Amino acid sequence: MADVMSTGGSQVIPPTKRERLAWYLYDFANTSFTVLIITALFPLYFEDLATLVFMDGGVMGGALWGYATSITMIIVAISAPILGAIADYSGSKKKFLIFYTALCITFNAFMFFLRDDLPQFLGIDMWMWAFILFVIANIGFQGGLPFYNAWLPEISTEETIGKIGGIGYAAGYVGAMLTIIIALVSYIMLPAYPTLPFLFSALFFLIFAIPSIKGLQNRPATKLPHEEGMSYVKIGFGRIRQTLRDVRKYQGVPLFLVSYFLFADAINTVISYASIYGQNVYAFDTGSILIFFAVTQLAAIPGAFIFGYIADRIGTKITLMITLLIWVMTLSVAYLGSEPIVFWIVGMFAGVGMGSSQSTARSMYGQYIPEEKKSEMYGFYALTGKVAAILGPFVYGTVLVAAGGLGIVEAHRMAMLSILLFFVVALLILVKVRQPVKGETKIYLEDDSVPGNI
Repeated sequence: MADVMSTGGSQVIPPTKRERLAWYLYDFANTSFTVLIITALFPLYFEDLATLVFMDGGVMGGALWGYATSITMIIVAISAPILGAIADYSGSKKKFLIFYTALCITFNAFMFFLRDDLPQFLGIDMWMWAFILFVIANIGFQGGLPFYNAWLPEISTEETIGKIGGIGYAAGYVGAMLTIIIALVSYIMLPAYPTLPFLFSALFFLIFAIPSIKGLQNRPATKLPHEEGMSYVKIGFGRIRQTLRDVRKYQGVPLFLVSYFLFADAINTVISYASIYGQNVYAFDTGSILIFFAVTQLAAIPGAFIFGYIADRIGTKITLMITLLIWVMTLSVAYLGSEPIVFWIVGMFAGVGMGSSQSTARSMYGQYIPEEKKSEMYGFYALTGKVAAILGPFVYGTVLVAAGGLGIVEAHRMAMLSILLFFVVALLILVKVRQPVKGETKIYLEDDSVPGNI
């Protein structure tokens, strides 16, 4: 246990190497849920369960998957300001992290009992049970993130926050790769038990989350004087209102956030539907899907590093535009192609686009914001990303149903084309956004008037 120091009448608990390791470990642990349940395997199994009932070749199953994702993110987006306020001002973040983590792991584990040979349980269709389990488990996963993220500024300094955050990001990739290997071995060795990887996902999360959470330390609650006596609901939504006022002070930020909303929505949708698209359009089996995502993860790592270097040389705006062009070309190929080799190429380029666009966008946004406002404005940035995750899956699912008469393959192509348009519009808007200029944020912080035009 770290020593407790007193500063200005308040207790300060300095971070330790052990606590930083514990924080990295949580990112390592929770990617088992991301890669197997949100992205790779569970979408396929959910679609299969729904197809057994609707008998439409997978149209309704694919659409319902998008609606499940959208419903989850609506709930998360509404609760995010409240959870953020709790994370910032509560002295018991660990209790909330334990609750949401346990919620995710428990309902993730229940997915093991979903049966494709049993149409109903307690009078409810099995696909509906899958729908309910996913929504609750994903709420647990997403709900825990504000509390986990709130530890980052506590275990780092302004000089080390980027490095420590990057190590956590890398730990997540390692966890994802290890989880994929475990699932692939399970698929090869025990093909008769298709839900076994879901149990492995829950156990992986549980085993590594326990020492992680145990190693994290609560800090004393900190609440601003004018927030004393206010509820977390009032604090959370009050901060959002204030941030919305602040956003307009920084030249380029409002239009940038519109572009970010569109391409972040598109990226989240592609991630949610990649396995379903690969299975229906390119006839990938489960083993190929797992290897596909391993390739995608590997491509994302150098993509983020290489484009980070490029952004330092030519500017974040042009670099981000290049990454969005990669997405446009990648989805165009995915839409037009038909041979399996094409989808492997798509996976590699999507990985590069995924890592590079997200990291470059975060860097570009940070260039607009002064250090004094980084915490507040990045909280709003994260909320924008959560809200963005609502629209895309809903659009994809709705287009899938509307185009269902064309056949499952063409329906998915049309749905993917609709998401391609998100990238195109985001790119066109980004052209109008000015490149952040070093030092100008100080001007905007001191002067509420915004010089020039966006």
